[in-house]
Amino acid sequence: MNFIQGTIRRFGIAGELLGFFSRTKRWWMVPMIVVILLLAVVVILAQSSAIAPFIYTLF
Repeated sequence: MNFIQGTIRRFGIAGELLGFFSRTKRWWMVPMIVVILLLAVVVILAQSSAIAPFIYTLF
């Protein structure tokens, strides 16, 4: 329990999210959130880089 409280204090919002997942036993949501964040990063990079034509072919 001490590890979870330390993580919450150290990582702010991400720590609170991990604390929520541990309290409610919803660890199955973590992979979905990671995939959504990765897609958001790809979309942001696709808008402002020279590799945009190559990323657009993925979608």
